[in-house]
Amino acid sequence: MKKYIVSIGRQFGCGAHEIATKLSERLNVPYYDKEIIKRAAKDSGFDESIFKFYDEKPTRSFLYNVSTDGLSSFSGNGVPFEDQVFQYQFDSIRKVASEGSCVIVGRCADYILKGDPGLVTIFLHADDEFRLKRVTEIYGLDEKSAAKEIKAIDKKRARFHNFYSDEKWGDAATYDLAIDVSKLGIDETVELIAHYIETKYK
Repeated sequence: MKKYIVSIGRQFGCGAHEIATKLSERLNVPYYDKEIIKRAAKDSGFDESIFKFYDEKPTRSFLYNVSTDGLSSFSGNGVPFEDQVFQYQFDSIRKVASEGSCVIVGRCADYILKGDPGLVTIFLHADDEFRLKRVTEIYGLDEKSAAKEIKAIDKKRARFHNFYSDEKWGDAATYDLAIDVSKLGIDETVELIAHYIETKYK
């Protein structure tokens, strides 16, 4: 098949990590999520904890005044430190995409790689019951805490994506596929995405 990059956006608790892992195994291609952070840290020389702190958070640019818990500072060239952090992360995404077919979860990969002929954009979502069940089971939270965590993380991901991209996070019209995981289940979602890619890039 031709080279392709699967960019997966996701609601929290819909099973995206499990789906991406199984999809990479099904297609026999690398899967990148937290690995992007490790790679960016290595390339930049910055401590990995810095990238973890800023992971999928919108930065405080010259046009916005969003609190980043006091870790923001300006470099000698006048570029905000957090903007440098994201530039390294975005460069890492471009590098892994240039190396061959792969699956990338989150981190605005759909925006960063926009225009790449091999880009496939997916958005995974699920109903509240499905997500609550997964979050309570996986993270050991009670339902009230799980609901609060789901809302907070979705809000953070939406703000991060919408900060950098001119397309709205979760808007089905801006993705190749928008899939309700609670309707299909994990394994069938994997098969649907794999079939789409194999049909498009065979």
